[in-house]
Amino acid sequence: MPTGRVFVMNIVVLNRRDWQDEQHVRLFDRRADHIRAVLRAAVGDSVRVGELNGHLGQGRICAIDADSVVLRVELSQPPPPRHRFDVVLSLPRPKVLRRLFRTVAEYGVANLHLIHSARVEKSYWQSPLLAPDKVHDALLAGMERASDTVVPQVHQHRRFRPFVEDQLKHLCAGRPCWIAQMGASLALRDTPAGDAVVMVGPEGGFVPFELELAQAVIAQPVHLGSRTLSVDTALTTALAQG
Repeated sequence: MPTGRVFVMNIVVLNRRDWQDEQHVRLFDRRADHIRAVLRAAVGDSVRVGELNGHLGQGRICAIDADSVVLRVELSQPPPPRHRFDVVLSLPRPKVLRRLFRTVAEYGVANLHLIHSARVEKSYWQSPLLAPDKVHDALLAGMERASDTVVPQVHQHRRFRPFVEDQLKHLCAGRPCWIAQMGASLALRDTPAGDAVVMVGPEGGFVPFELELAQAVIAQPVHLGSRTLSVDTALTTALAQG
C-alpha cells in the first residue's frame, strides 16, 4: 500500500485543547487552512507537529474537510536545546517588535527581558504588540519556522535603574553578563563558551550613565563589530555569535 507524502516545512504546534483522545487532534483554525490550502495535503499525508512546550513528531492526516483536519499524532523527539544567551533588550520601535519576537523564538532564547532606557520613547510601551496574545502569536510564528515548541518567556521592565540595581545581578547569577558597547576591547564572539546574559541597547546604544550603572553592578562591555547596527541587526548578530 503506498504511503502518503511527508511535509517537512514549518511544524504545526498543538495546544492542549486540540486533543480528541491520546492519539488524535482536530484542527479548525489557520493551521487547518494551511494544511488544506497551502500544502494541499490529503488523507494519508503527514506533517511535522509538536506539542506546545513538549515533544515533536509527525501527524498523519486521518480526515480532512472544509471545516477541520484530524491528525493521528506520534511524538517522540525532544525540542531543540535553548540558546546559551538570555537577552536583555531595550524596547525597540513597535514596527520592528514583532520581527524581533520571531527572531528570539527562532534562535531558541529562553528569556527575553524588555527594558526601558534613555533613548526609548515612552510611547513604545503603549504598543498593542506588547499585549500577551500578540506576543504569543509573534513568538509562535518563529517557533513554527524553527521547528521548536518551547515558548520564550518575555518579561517587561519599564524602569531602567530599578531593573539594573535590583534584578540584573540576580538574573546573571553564576554566569557572565555582557553589555554591547561600541568601542569595547572584547568582542562578544571571543567571550568564553557557556551560558550568559547579553544586553543590547536601543538605536544609538545605551547612554553613558546606563553603561556605567550596569557595569558597576555586574555587566562587562563587549562589541558586536566595527559597524553601527540597527536594533534588529544587533540582536541577530549577538545571537549568531552565541
